[in-house]
Amino acid sequence: MAKLPPELALEPDLPIVDPHHHLWLELPEDTAARQGDENPYNHVRREVPRYLFEELHEDLTCGHNLVATVYAECGSMYRAEGPDAMKPVGEVEFANGVAAIYASGRFGALRACAGIVGYAELLQGACVRDVLEAQIAAGGGRFKGIRNHLTHDPHIPMFAHGNPALMSDPTFREGFAVLGDLGLTYDAWLFEPQIPQLVDLARAFPQVPIVLDHTGAPLGIGHYAGRSDEVFARWKANIAALATCENVFMKLGGLGMPINGFPSFRQSPPASSQQLAEEWRPWFDAAIGAFGASRCMFESNYPTDGGSGSYSVLWNAFKRVCAGASPDEKSALFAGTAARFYGLGLD
Repeated sequence: MAKLPPELALEPDLPIVDPHHHLWLELPEDTAARQGDENPYNHVRREVPRYLFEELHEDLTCGHNLVATVYAECGSMYRAEGPDAMKPVGEVEFANGVAAIYASGRFGALRACAGIVGYAELLQGACVRDVLEAQIAAGGGRFKGIRNHLTHDPHIPMFAHGNPALMSDPTFREGFAVLGDLGLTYDAWLFEPQIPQLVDLARAFPQVPIVLDHTGAPLGIGHYAGRSDEVFARWKANIAALATCENVFMKLGGLGMPINGFPSFRQSPPASSQQLAEEWRPWFDAAIGAFGASRCMFESNYPTDGGSGSYSVLWNAFKRVCAGASPDEKSALFAGTAARFYGLGLD
């Protein structure tokens, strides 16, 4: 993927905690295995096969005031050996190694991967405790919780398989309960029509802190193309219901993927932060209106959202959306909410 033109950072002194980015190294055999797989993460892996410390550090030092980040699972660096259920522990070990580089202070006060969100298969039921406890040990105090891919939609062939009622599966919920027992968080990645299922899950487990990734992932391709008004109306009603669950938070971002169907994706010439702000503002404004700044956090979802803008451009777009917000609201949206949700101890 070609580098997009840089923009000077707006409000460069505003502290930012990026609560959602990835790291990976895609080898040729991995790319070959993914051909024909249109998962929105895999198009990036084919085009950006390497996003490791050097690439991350270049983005984090682009002119915005990044003070910390949270690593989000992406199936990276699993263990090659051992039981399948334990292989995701390798991803936590990997992210913790990157965190240790920053914790050395050799790169200043920035603390990347200060929080780590891993993966564990909750369909193991109560047996998932062993995996979670291994991840807690591997994370050195940085492991905060897990994310599952709940994405399912019968109208999108690449996501039409799997269990459409996973969140209500008794075994899944047995595993989910262990998160509460261990004081861990849950990142939910699902599509906009699935939000009512998350409402039911959140109400059943009020003790588990949940964050909805990628602004609830509104869809704009295939069956949903050209129906943005209908999608927005349903999404807005669903997030209003979700916001009544006090244990649920919202990540504002993730709208730069192909599944969202925004004109800015892979636009030529690339979209400016002003254009991105105009496209995304209705969704962000509605989410902040429902949840409040104290339960919303902006996320880069990088490098996955790189098809819509450089790292600096994305944060400029977020800042443009919040131009009229109060200092306290900006503090929460850009750093405070994420630090509190993940217990980063930055205060």
